[in-house]
Amino acid sequence: MFKNLDARLPFERQPTHGFRCVRLSGPASGAALEPVAPRYAFGKGEPVSDDVFEAYRRLYAYDRTDLEGAVESMDDSAPYWRKETVSFDAAYGDERVTALLFLPRNVTPPYQAVIWFPGSDVFTSRSADSLASSYLFDFIPRSGRALVYPIYQGMYERFAPAMLAPNKRRDLTVMWSKDLGRTIDYLEARDDIDHTKLAYYGFSLGAGCGPVFTAIDGRFQAAVLTGGGHDAEVPPEIDVVNFAPRSRVPTLMINGKDDFLCPVETGQRPFFELLGAAPEDKRHALLDGGHLPPDRREIIREVLDWLDRYLGPVATSTTGSKND
Repeated sequence: MFKNLDARLPFERQPTHGFRCVRLSGPASGAALEPVAPRYAFGKGEPVSDDVFEAYRRLYAYDRTDLEGAVESMDDSAPYWRKETVSFDAAYGDERVTALLFLPRNVTPPYQAVIWFPGSDVFTSRSADSLASSYLFDFIPRSGRALVYPIYQGMYERFAPAMLAPNKRRDLTVMWSKDLGRTIDYLEARDDIDHTKLAYYGFSLGAGCGPVFTAIDGRFQAAVLTGGGHDAEVPPEIDVVNFAPRSRVPTLMINGKDDFLCPVETGQRPFFELLGAAPEDKRHALLDGGHLPPDRREIIREVLDWLDRYLGPVATSTTGSKND
């Protein structure tokens, strides 16, 4: 939370809070007493025409060349899943994409699969071993579904400098979409993955970009966006305003009621209303808390209920743990 704002009542005390350190040198006045305004507000632009959108879509197209997929390593030490590190050719340059597969022990394959896209906290680490925000997805393999974590361009070992420049952000987003598409291509080549039951799961950055990816690639049956919304001005080729209405995948949005990064009225609700899914196929779950609601149990319940609804329930075994 070093660089982020969070809304809390002045005398609220929660287990996740730290403590306040302030000593006033005199009466507080001026800017110290002014309301905190959100950094961005949702743009009021209209989605582009279908012809213009088709030109944008072509930026994301790639050639379906041979993946040259390989299993690089396996880790069988966790009690509830087996971890595979795999790699395959990227859709651009001479690069390889690495992906982490967490395969459940308590279900017989083929597995339903959930592809994860992280928040911007991954840019502070140079190794995927850190698995930033893993508490937001480690329950997926325990639920009997495969969790797939591609290492997208610019993240972890594929580090790139800050992405604040608009055109660089556009280029990265296009490469992220291609990495995601190649990941699905790889899953389709595996016998132990049911690629007809595939979900997208994004947090923060991954939630904000989510409708771009699900509008481009129609192979998802469900999407979950946690801590997302519209919070910045970006080039129209990646602006969610142009993509969200064309993303018709059933979508669950999970947000905090007091999120300063994506406020409810200016960032979350306009984003949700733009989503192209039918009204009965989208849900905005507002939970107590800020950018990341602190009640993990509520997040788990919302996510698993949504996946059960649109991918189908998973028949897990009570003897699935390695320690059983």
